[in-house]
Amino acid sequence: MREQIEGSQAVAQAVARCRPEVICAYPITPQTHIVEALSRMVRAGALAPCEFVNVESELAAMSVAIGACAAGARAYTATASQGLLYMAEALFNASGLGLPIVMTVGNRAIGAPINIWNDQSDSMAMRDCGWVQLYAADNQEALDMHVQAFRVAEELSLPVMVCMDGFVLTHAVEPLEVPSQEQVDAFLPAFAPLQLLDPADPVTIGAMVGPEAFTEVRVLAHAKHMQALDAIPRIVGEYEQITGRPSGGLLDRYRCDDADTIVVALGSVLGTLEETIDELREQQGAAIGAVRLKTFRPFPRQELAQAIGDAERVIVLERAFAVGAGGIVTDNVRAALALAPDQAGGPDRARAPDRARAPDPARAPDPARVQDQGRPRLHTVIAGLGGRAITRRSLRGLLRRALAGDLEELYFLDLRAEVVERELERARKGVSGPHAESILRDLRMVMAGPV
Repeated sequence: MREQIEGSQAVAQAVARCRPEVICAYPITPQTHIVEALSRMVRAGALAPCEFVNVESELAAMSVAIGACAAGARAYTATASQGLLYMAEALFNASGLGLPIVMTVGNRAIGAPINIWNDQSDSMAMRDCGWVQLYAADNQEALDMHVQAFRVAEELSLPVMVCMDGFVLTHAVEPLEVPSQEQVDAFLPAFAPLQLLDPADPVTIGAMVGPEAFTEVRVLAHAKHMQALDAIPRIVGEYEQITGRPSGGLLDRYRCDDADTIVVALGSVLGTLEETIDELREQQGAAIGAVRLKTFRPFPRQELAQAIGDAERVIVLERAFAVGAGGIVTDNVRAALALAPDQAGGPDRARAPDRARAPDPARAPDPARVQDQGRPRLHTVIAGLGGRAITRRSLRGLLRRALAGDLEELYFLDLRAEVVERELERARKGVSGPHAESILRDLRMVMAGPV
């Protein structure tokens, strides 16, 4: 049934209908509404049997989830920002043990300086910890992805994090379709763990592994992620058959068929981006399209290469930034563009049968060959850091700049360059002090000293 509901409340309802048996949580903005709603359900007996465990930290939350899942319970938690980083050690343990935990990440910037607003720095920092990463473009997709995530996690015995933009989605109220309990039960079978700690039949998990076997263990983890590239589309198709609603998957194409410029993005910015593309097509006849990346780990290289096709220009719109390097998503896109045409295949080509096999290092694409093979020009645009609004006006200016051939390889949307230059000049003179406080004084937002 369609109802007007906050994104966090809708996710809580979707998670509850997946019948988790252990929920462990530590509050951190902006995900707290999710676990608060679930705790009320558990206390009222509406979600049973389920144990809600209040813990002293995010590291403890993931540790409890690991123990519960290893003991055979369907486990769930949620976090954001510094909380996700505080879990880092346990995140690697969960994936290394192959435990099908599901976690919501309410994406939020990482300090210092302190910032509680949205970008994707947190989950991008943990992109290589072995978890499947799904990114929701809107709240309908966010709640649907959680139901799908339990199925993906338990079928492959892999942990899955569902990333939804903090505040932009978690606190937005809109009409949503929450699947019924009957629909979720038809889609998600009872949890049947592939490994189980049982005092009556003691075993060791997470044993010491030396150099003689550690590489093989990692390659097997990689092989399971490659299997997820097959499993996710199939599972999404089954979900659509039950709910009548297409939602989730690896990626979506938006007006790409005739596009010579394609923007690749993740998360809630896609709504504004697609409206801007429509506007520029109607007003200027600009041949622009977009690719919605929904699965970031494992990265769907073949599917992305097919979606980009013969485009002349690819702009990667990023909500996080690798200081000292540049674009995070861009590096993955570059690897996709480096695929030879026979590797990328056509839209009707069946999945390569060797996805789940050990990789052949000799076949790895060389990103340096991208331009040599006539691949599209690739641009990184860093936008929306720390919650800065990404407006249609800003995107119009960006895309017009790209169409005119004036877009740099690395570009910061709406950057106040004069503020940066002024602070760099102070630093050269040795009178800067903390950058954040100096910039805030320049912007007259705090009285941290003489202005």
